[in-house]
Amino acid sequence: MPLTTTGDLVSRAAAARSAVAAFNIITLEHVEAVIAGAESVNAPVVLQVSENAVKFRYGRLLPLARAAVTAAERAAVPVALHLDHVKSDALLRQAPDAGFGSVMYDAAGLPYAENLAATRAAADWAHAQGLWIEAELGQIGGKDGRPPLDAHAPGARTDPDQARAFVADSGVDALAVAIGTSHAMTTRTAAVDHTLLKRLSAALDVPLVLHGSSGLPDTELAAAVTGGITKVNVGTALNIAMTGAIREYLAAHPEAVDSRGYLTVGREAMTRTVASIIRTLGPAPAAS
Repeated sequence: MPLTTTGDLVSRAAAARSAVAAFNIITLEHVEAVIAGAESVNAPVVLQVSENAVKFRYGRLLPLARAAVTAAERAAVPVALHLDHVKSDALLRQAPDAGFGSVMYDAAGLPYAENLAATRAAADWAHAQGLWIEAELGQIGGKDGRPPLDAHAPGARTDPDQARAFVADSGVDALAVAIGTSHAMTTRTAAVDHTLLKRLSAALDVPLVLHGSSGLPDTELAAAVTGGITKVNVGTALNIAMTGAIREYLAAHPEAVDSRGYLTVGREAMTRTVASIIRTLGPAPAAS
């Protein structure tokens, strides 16, 4: 079916008091697994390409983006394409022609005033191109090879009053909030600050996005959606599933040299993970 947009999927999820799952893709196997997993539970889904994934692909956005668009157009469920954690303005400006309907502009590592100024400029440009834009306030951590952040560190979490001002002054369409999760967690031991999430949900009139979701157990993930999260980003969980399945396959087949064998089991493991996470988020608008 035709490529849809993240903004449309998030709006539909918000109206249904649910959340849309957004999965970070690195390889074609990621693309196929995410779509297959979403199709298996008849749910819409977002494919996300991060700036780090672009760097991994020799700095070239189009090869993976073109593959994702082609796969999305042949999917049996609505699929959107989102450019994630963009810090480079040059990369940001490639988004529209590459098929992306949304971007997450990441200036969260800058001091507040600089984050606001950079995000305002990015939002103005994105809106002029018809793009939906997400930003981040707070310190979710765990990106760019750094260890996961201590989510309990002073100042790490998003302040509701500051968030209200940031959204109003930046003009963004959604906000990623720091409420106890961290990127790149390989254990599911994180916990959401539900009191803070409630305050943020009451303070803001834009969709709230949860990054670092791989570190949450199912109960916490479902509770975050109940508390007001409407877009859930997942990346590390797919890599854990793929890598674990490939390790098991190669241990059982030490003579294997055909990559199709171990990539097949890796893709299947990611497909199961996608379906499980989408089910955990609760009832979503049926794919149509």
